Amino acid sequence: MSQFDTATLAGGCFWCTEAIFQRLKGVTAVVSGYAASQVANPSYEAVCSGRTGAAEAIQLTYDPSIISYEKLLEIFWHVHDPTTLNRQGNDIGTQYRSAIFYHTDEQRRLALASKAAIEKSGAYKKPIVTEIAPFTNFYPAENYHKDYYDNNRYQPYCMLVIDPKVRKLLKEYRNDVKDESTR
Repeated sequence: MSQFDTATLAGGCFWCTEAIFQRLKGVTAVVSGYAASQVANPSYEAVCSGRTGAAEAIQLTYDPSIISYEKLLEIFWHVHDPTTLNRQGNDIGTQYRSAIFYHTDEQRRLALASKAAIEKSGAYKKPIVTEIAPFTNFYPAENYHKDYYDNNRYQPYCMLVIDPKVRKLLKEYRNDVKDESTR
């Protein structure tokens, strides 16, 4: 029986990150929610106000014998823009910041090493602004956010923003992606 690990990542809108990470082999669960909130059980509206300190994030459960934390981070760096402070595309505010919330000292070490490697690679012209911080809390988002992309593929945001990210994942990480015909 496999041992599962947890990762908490914020890369802008959680609808986007959920859609990406749900498709990865070895990822057994993805929950959209709010990380690092200064308010217990914040609502979507409260988080959008920018007054909770929370980031839209995903918390995922994964099997490290199938997909490593390093691979999750590699994909994380490539499916959002880690150089924009408190923004992803048209989504603006601290709730859309790029962040890695580490659960263990090992995750912290790997996140810092991964960030240094992506900076050194020259993949981005601007500096990486991704926050690497200890995990403090995570509150699941309201039910209507669950599986948002899969349930709303023809909604304009999904077609224009999420769909290109999913296509990029399927193209660049095809060996790490679950069979889409089973979705």
